[in-house]
Amino acid sequence: MPTLQATLSHFHNPNALPGVDYPAALRDIASLEKAAMAFADISRWPNYQPSPLHRLQGLAAQIGVDEIFYKDESERFGLKSFKALGGAYAVARQLQDRIQQQTGSAASIDDLIARRYPSIVEDIVISCATDGNHGRSVAWGCQMFGCACIIYIHRDVSEGRKQAMQALGAEVIRVDANYDASVRQADSDAIAHDRIIVSDTSYPGYLEIPKDVALGYTVMLAEAVEQMGDIIPTHVFIQAGVGGLAAAVCAYFWELWGADRPRFIVVEPEQANCLQQSAMKGEPVAVDGDLETLMAGLSCGEVSLLAWDILQPGTDDFMTISEDAVPACMQLLLHSQPPIEAGESAVAGLGAAIAAREDAEMATKLKLDEHSRIFVIGTEGATDPELYERLIAQ
Repeated sequence: MPTLQATLSHFHNPNALPGVDYPAALRDIASLEKAAMAFADISRWPNYQPSPLHRLQGLAAQIGVDEIFYKDESERFGLKSFKALGGAYAVARQLQDRIQQQTGSAASIDDLIARRYPSIVEDIVISCATDGNHGRSVAWGCQMFGCACIIYIHRDVSEGRKQAMQALGAEVIRVDANYDASVRQADSDAIAHDRIIVSDTSYPGYLEIPKDVALGYTVMLAEAVEQMGDIIPTHVFIQAGVGGLAAAVCAYFWELWGADRPRFIVVEPEQANCLQQSAMKGEPVAVDGDLETLMAGLSCGEVSLLAWDILQPGTDDFMTISEDAVPACMQLLLHSQPPIEAGESAVAGLGAAIAAREDAEMATKLKLDEHSRIFVIGTEGATDPELYERLIAQ
């Protein structure tokens, strides 16, 4: 009896560069040196602590692999998502840049936390578009450092996620369209009203700030490497929306482990597979339509350009996973040892790994066997408690 029923699609990337060192040209986007700087700052934030890395030994034995490492971001900074790291870090970097411009002095992260430049910071308005978790991180960072915040959400973002951002002091504007339209609206309004956009996706003319967002994510990767000790995974299954997280994971592990880096597999919803379609065409492709998926945090139709620069040469395989796998995988984790709270966007990578191992043809394509060591990131907990309770009760 299979552990998880799921429909998978698979595309092996002919442009991948397996078995080679991290290309020097990509260090302008992400590097271990810049990641270390992000870690130094974020580890000084109030209430910082590493998130747990679970070894799912029972599940590994059940599906016939050596290890499953699950990095659990369900409680990160109380925001219940890995995105607490990226958005707030990019907010801090923008405030530091503005203070430097106006005073000629470099403001430290401690200066921001202590609010030592209120006359400058309080006049700054940070904005972004979001599926929920990134906006919550941006709103939290603005609240922590003392600047104003305006968040744009699309029509499919739940009321619970909207209220969570409002509770952090953000003004929230709903756009009656999909995620990509909300990104464009936030950008045009920011130009009109002199706001700073802190987005987790990049597009022509907007490339620098998303680098800081992605660098914030590398904090959990530095933690995970320390937690795994001398073990290097053979496979990484990582879920993707616009690709920012996937690119951060790919770049960090690639530069750290070089030719020993794991096989890198990106997983998307069937209805929002912009990365897979881009890989199939060999260039960025936009997926049109409402992009409806239960995995709301992955409901993105346009690839982040910076992410694509890393993922095109760095991803070995692009996969999609069906919606029916989501509640089952959430329930599987809830009843694991230890019990793990995983939101609907947290389980795509793990779900694809399980389903692929239990499909003989897919396992062969991905070289998954009893010696495989799988690394996944549980990117969120119950960020929408009402939806979470409904899904785990199915």
